[in-house]
Amino acid sequence: MHQTEYIGYAAGIITTLALFPQALKILSTRHTRDISLIWALAMNAGIILWLLYGIAQNDLPMIAANGCSLILLMIILLLKLRYG
Repeated sequence: MHQTEYIGYAAGIITTLALFPQALKILSTRHTRDISLIWALAMNAGIILWLLYGIAQNDLPMIAANGCSLILLMIILLLKLRYG
């Protein structure tokens, strides 16, 4: 593994973990008023594109990070749609 891959994994872990507090807060409060639907849709679209790019480049850190991020962002989007 090249040293730059460690940077990719670190970035992926940090950015993915950054989504956990938001998802947990929504689950505990059942409130999503302060979350923009446009933001949630745009983030999901962007992460899907990054994931596809990672797959095309065969870039495992990018695939792993964006795959995990997409799961969390989809949860946030679904909760936004459910709790409005």
